[in-house]
Amino acid sequence: MPELPEVETTRRGIEPHLTGHRLGKITIRERRLRWPIQEGLEGLLHGHVVQQVRRRAKYLLIELGHGTLITHLGMSGSLRLVEPGTALRKHDHVDIRLDSGLSLRLHDPRRFGALLWTDEPIENHPLLARLGPEPLEGGFDGAYLYGALHTRKQAIKSAIMDSHIVVGVGNIYANESLFLAGIDPRRACNRIARHRVIDLASRIKQVLAAAVEQGGTTLRDFVNPEGQPGYFQQTLNVYGRPGLPCPSCATPMSHTLIGQRATFYCPTCQR
Repeated sequence: MPELPEVETTRRGIEPHLTGHRLGKITIRERRLRWPIQEGLEGLLHGHVVQQVRRRAKYLLIELGHGTLITHLGMSGSLRLVEPGTALRKHDHVDIRLDSGLSLRLHDPRRFGALLWTDEPIENHPLLARLGPEPLEGGFDGAYLYGALHTRKQAIKSAIMDSHIVVGVGNIYANESLFLAGIDPRRACNRIARHRVIDLASRIKQVLAAAVEQGGTTLRDFVNPEGQPGYFQQTLNVYGRPGLPCPSCATPMSHTLIGQRATFYCPTCQR
């Protein structure tokens, strides 16, 4: 599933080609996404100029003068910029033509993505209103994270993946952050010292910033708007490495499930 680094990579790729450009013909080949694409969306978008492309959590917000197109990539979706005449692939569901001649193309094999329109203030939208802070912005730091977690009894990995606490810490990045912080992912939040939680917040920032810099992680489907994979998977320390030696101490990595999500950790380094 595309997480914060992959969505931010997508935003950075499409933003220069969308902002200030007028939307032309909208072609919708499949409306049955996670939520059906509303009838008449083509008319709402056609002829309007993109003011800004932002990201909130895993949502891309394409802002026009009269509303916002909320885009989510679901489990396996991607947005690519394609030249006129580019051949369609299976699961290419939507094309948004730009006045430059390029088209923004939504590819979504599992159809868990979304294209939603709102003309209400975006911060009040039900999908966005209760989200936690962005981990790479000023509202998220060690003091905030400790305050949010120190009374909780749930496993620390589940807590940092809760989008009401902090957005964008997907499964891969939770595993990697906890490894760098030396924290056992099964440990209860209220049994972790304050200084360790403060360090964890720094590690979350470190991991996500590095993943964004390397274009995200491609394990199966993700490609950026130019059709290229991300490269962060080449630097993973623990994710997907059960039984392999820990890069720090050579102890074989352990594997378990926490909240039904695959969890990888070093039983020696993480406590």
